[in-house]
Amino acid sequence: MSAKPSGDTPGRPTTIRDVAALCGVTASTVSRALTTPGRVNYRTRARIEAAAAELNYVPNAQAKALSSGRTRAVAVLVADITNPFYFDIIRGTQLQLKAAGYTQLLVDTEESDEVEVNTLEQMRQTADGVILTASRLSDEALAAASTKMPLVTINRDVAGVPSVILDTPTATNQALDHLISLGHSRIAYLGGPETSSSNMRRWDALSAAAMERHVEVVRLGPFAPRTYSGAAAADALVHSGATAGIAFNDLMAIGMLARLRERGLRVPEDMSIVGCDDIFGADFCSPPLTTVTAPVEQAGRVAVTMLLSQLNRGRGALPRSQSVLPTYLTIRGSTGVAPARPSSLGS
Repeated sequence: MSAKPSGDTPGRPTTIRDVAALCGVTASTVSRALTTPGRVNYRTRARIEAAAAELNYVPNAQAKALSSGRTRAVAVLVADITNPFYFDIIRGTQLQLKAAGYTQLLVDTEESDEVEVNTLEQMRQTADGVILTASRLSDEALAAASTKMPLVTINRDVAGVPSVILDTPTATNQALDHLISLGHSRIAYLGGPETSSSNMRRWDALSAAAMERHVEVVRLGPFAPRTYSGAAAADALVHSGATAGIAFNDLMAIGMLARLRERGLRVPEDMSIVGCDDIFGADFCSPPLTTVTAPVEQAGRVAVTMLLSQLNRGRGALPRSQSVLPTYLTIRGSTGVAPARPSSLGS
């Protein structure tokens, strides 16, 4: 082995050229020995590995990415990182990516399609693939993005784009049947963002089911999917004359419970409320919230599995184009028998 390189700047990280100089080989040989050892003979490889250990050489992740074309990182984009719904998705993606040896890059897109577009462009250089949750992009924009880099969406159904779908419309119809069984005949849907695919799918399912069951369902909103919007949603619900409301998500429903209490209306005696997502805390409300329960963490795991199958084509089964996960209604204390007449006189 050649003499140890001299004249190094104290504290300077060891480079691949330092290892090459110590071994008397080229930097490209060191790179092959450490990244594709089968391409270098045993004696040379052993000498290089010993030199790397002696010099405490740590391979540069960016250099490895340049040579392999892979960063071993996956970006996960969420619409609102403060929404507890995304906590389980993030945990599911994190665990699955870690098990596969990937790093998770988490981005809050702030319910903005512009932020999504800019982030996707940046991630083409820094991530191997992207998982988009509740994307606010148009179908055309999503389809175009999927041609530029591997991606999987959660809760978006766009032709040609791999997706994981939580079948919340089915459980929303279960909520409708539950309310009908309690005597409610005028029910309101408190809608979420107009750009939300889930919002559109739930309303389409609800309105069709209501026609089949000969009950009246009115659409109110749109409302922001936040707790603070629950006050306006509750006021609209009372004004509508409905005796029950199905909210776009639990955050809105929780805000509605607080506002109805302020107005002197009792839940469920005067008004029944149903949420969606079964977030942490939904069962701690007063009263505990009846809501749509979905396998959210599993959705994150499945999305990662689908993305990795795109990244590693040829190493197993063909990538799936879509996975639909079932949901169900969890009945708690916020729904009850319909009042004899609508309580529209809250203060």
